[in-house]
Amino acid sequence: MPNHTTRIAVIGAGIGGLAASIALTRIAGVEVTVFEQAHQLAEVGAGFGVAPNGQRVLDRLGLLDATKSAGAVMEGPDFYRNADGKLIAEGAYSDSADRYHTIGMHRADFVDALRKALPDGMVHTGHKLTSISATDSGVRLHFENGVDAEFDAVVGADGIHSVVQESITRPSDPVYAGAIAYRGVLDARHVPDDWPMRIQIWMGKDKHFMCYPLRQRTLFNYVGFVSSDRAIGESWSAAGDVEELAAEFAGDEWDPRLREFISRIDKTFWWGLYDREPLRNWSRGRVTLLGDAAHPMLPHAGQGVNQALEDSMTLALFVREGARTGDLVTAFKRYASARMQRTAIVQAASRRGGSQRYSHDEFQVRRRRDAELRTGREFRRSYIFDYDSVAVAEKSLARAS
Repeated sequence: MPNHTTRIAVIGAGIGGLAASIALTRIAGVEVTVFEQAHQLAEVGAGFGVAPNGQRVLDRLGLLDATKSAGAVMEGPDFYRNADGKLIAEGAYSDSADRYHTIGMHRADFVDALRKALPDGMVHTGHKLTSISATDSGVRLHFENGVDAEFDAVVGADGIHSVVQESITRPSDPVYAGAIAYRGVLDARHVPDDWPMRIQIWMGKDKHFMCYPLRQRTLFNYVGFVSSDRAIGESWSAAGDVEELAAEFAGDEWDPRLREFISRIDKTFWWGLYDREPLRNWSRGRVTLLGDAAHPMLPHAGQGVNQALEDSMTLALFVREGARTGDLVTAFKRYASARMQRTAIVQAASRRGGSQRYSHDEFQVRRRRDAELRTGREFRRSYIFDYDSVAVAEKSLARAS
């Protein structure tokens, strides 16, 4: 039995790092210190959907009400449309029990809600990690500002360019996915009053466009995906060209209502989409990974943040047991084992979703694409949305006891 409080460092104060810190504090009961390289917490990007599987974690952490207050609950199922606006299929937006409905959330609002759930002084900004070294009893961290600190264990939630990942395994090489994305937000006052308050996706040849409400329906998130040979960077903060975005969806084959929506956009950002193969290992000794540092994925399943939330809860449950027994090495191994197959399947589902929506390759026959969209609704609900990370982790712990 350990005779001291378990101290864990979390590297990265993005959504995954903050969620993990809350879970480790509230569920595992350990002492957490968060290190962030930026000098202030400011999440870049626009919106995302908090799916039912992610909400189940937030509910357990006592954060669901705050999330709903800051976001926009969808009024009904997703709408998949042809380029001309004709409805093809409705997508899943709730779990099978109809308890959780997808919430549109601005990333900055979510980071703010998570930050407020942590004690003052837990997050240390201006700390850029340079290296990690093992000690006899823990892990020593070395930062660019000259600070060194030792902890019982380290969780790397430092994103796709993770320094922590490099201490565990060889990173997967980024492969350009052949598409760029324009994204941003639009003030809801510029949108017709009868605009559906749900996720809508228009699909045409080699491109698609999606939008949904955020921030109590006062904003709309939008993303326009376009096939392109231009392998631009992965930065979410690179300014895009509004006129170029409008031109991509300007043809008569596109829904006039969509073209009107796009015409109201006055600012956009763009980034290139890159895919990566799943890592072979997430943990080594007293160091493990979480979120994009462990399983970066394309955005087409809308699961990047939600998988990080699942990671956070699963990690906290295994760490709670590891702190009790004094064996964090085994706790991290069990955590990785419980999560790696799940996230690899979701990564593959995201790839498949992109192929469907670009409406090319094997989906040139639209009838087949449309049928797969309809059948995929049940997979999305049963396999992705109904997943209970608490139940899965507790079952694994029971088998090990």
